[in-house]
Amino acid sequence: MQNNDQDSTEEPFEVGPKTLPFPTIKHDFGDEVVEEYIIPDDKKAEVLEQLYFLGRPPELDDVFEDIHEGRTFRVRDYKVVKDAFGIWLVSPYYFSSGGTVIDWMPVRRRPRRPASPCRRTHSQAI
Repeated sequence: MQNNDQDSTEEPFEVGPKTLPFPTIKHDFGDEVVEEYIIPDDKKAEVLEQLYFLGRPPELDDVFEDIHEGRTFRVRDYKVVKDAFGIWLVSPYYFSSGGTVIDWMPVRRRPRRPASPCRRTHSQAI
């Protein structure tokens, strides 16, 4: 008979780092305390690359919407938090609505419509 119990010497499967080398600020969030990492601007791209797991990371100047908050933000304004379950890439609105990276939607810029060649200003018509 096969033993399906996990070998006690195996490490549990984990995604991402256990900690980051940055200072933290503690926040009361619901019934738990969450630590927010303070990421220096010159490390933002590196940390985004390390924690973004949904394909190629966006550019720091890309604009996304936090679908829980219904507000847009520049990716460079992201936050990184650590809770009892791990380290998470979150929106800048995380502490008001809980939006993590899976709740980010890219904002597509609408192409500007070229001015119609038939439209003339009042001064051109005279």
